[in-house]
Amino acid sequence: MRVLLFEDKACSTLAPIALLRPAFELLCGRSSLRSRVQSAVPTAEWGVSVRPWLVDVYAEAQSDCHVNDDEWTTKGVTLLINGRWIPKGRLTVESFTDGLVGIADSEVAWAVLNGSELSELSGNWDALTEFVSSRPTVDVGGSMIRYPWDLVNRNRDQLQYDFENSGMSQVPASDHVQCLGDPADVYVSELAVIDPYVVIDTRSGPVSIGSRAHVQSFTRLEGPCHIGSDSQLFRAHVRRGTTIGPMCRVGGEIEESILHGYVTKYHDGFLGHSYVCPWVNIGAMTTTSDLKNNYSNVKVPLHGRGIDSGMNKVGTFFGDHTKTAIGSLFNTGSSIGVMSMVLPADGLLPRHVPSFSAISSGNLSLQWTLESGLETARIAMPRRGKELTPVMEAQLRAVYDLTQEERDRAFLREERC
Repeated sequence: MRVLLFEDKACSTLAPIALLRPAFELLCGRSSLRSRVQSAVPTAEWGVSVRPWLVDVYAEAQSDCHVNDDEWTTKGVTLLINGRWIPKGRLTVESFTDGLVGIADSEVAWAVLNGSELSELSGNWDALTEFVSSRPTVDVGGSMIRYPWDLVNRNRDQLQYDFENSGMSQVPASDHVQCLGDPADVYVSELAVIDPYVVIDTRSGPVSIGSRAHVQSFTRLEGPCHIGSDSQLFRAHVRRGTTIGPMCRVGGEIEESILHGYVTKYHDGFLGHSYVCPWVNIGAMTTTSDLKNNYSNVKVPLHGRGIDSGMNKVGTFFGDHTKTAIGSLFNTGSSIGVMSMVLPADGLLPRHVPSFSAISSGNLSLQWTLESGLETARIAMPRRGKELTPVMEAQLRAVYDLTQEERDRAFLREERC
């Protein structure tokens, strides 16, 4: 089988969390769509069609993948999968039936096309719906994401589905761990370390803890939640609906949030209904509001323009490499771009912080430059065994140029205020 994961134009509204990665690499539940597909068809030859500035970094990270390779794409029968699809439960080869079109949320989730059809479509994925409109369809369940809060909103249920369909044997925690609820709803890797005086509460859903994770004493985990491999928890209160990805350092209270991986939040402070990208450092006592005092729907400034989320609980969305200083207070429904520096203000911070900018004394500032951000990344990444490669740096410079207009608009609004 040949598999192609593709991005369409709707991926643009997944900023800032998808500025440096394809939509199918975003987390919901335990893993990304790409991981789910590769688990279902592990022997498949695979390729991706992504936005131009993602090509080189993705090719560097996935050496066995055909990235934006038109010649490969049109060579034969291929399973096309929309990168914004969040499937429900476990995918298998039988999940995809030749001759049918999979539909989720009234959009095409997947379809099987031959080489000549792919040549005719010519990578215009936004035309796929019309292209396959005459074919029989099947409702494949799951959902299509359009905004960052869609991932957070679906995370609790997805964690439940992932646990039930994981195929892993449930491994009870050590005798010195207090389990509230059914111990069968706990999975702990044999390579994980759980210190005494940890409480695992499965009364609202299952809890899974990955390989080499370390959960320190006086941590409380409320299911459904997942702790990724090599992550460390320090007296944390992890509430239901939370995914903590690999190599994170986490303390304080977290609720219904996704930490993509390589996130540092050592200290106290509340993080709620939020998505945090890699290499974000959340300073001590940084707190996000996720509920307005009047309980009304939350608007989120994406690309600087307010979008009604249709929900009354929305936190903050942090782009990669952003840093927040001690005591930073984020308003409900905030969007913080890539590689930004946030210093605390007298009160709540602006809800929109463009990529590659700074907040100083509550105002946008030009003091934090692209070169300063790159130098910080060169220092921070080796602390977790990674490095800022030349292609990663080139990608960040490209995204800097792509987001210049958004910064210009934001600074113009500041001057008018």
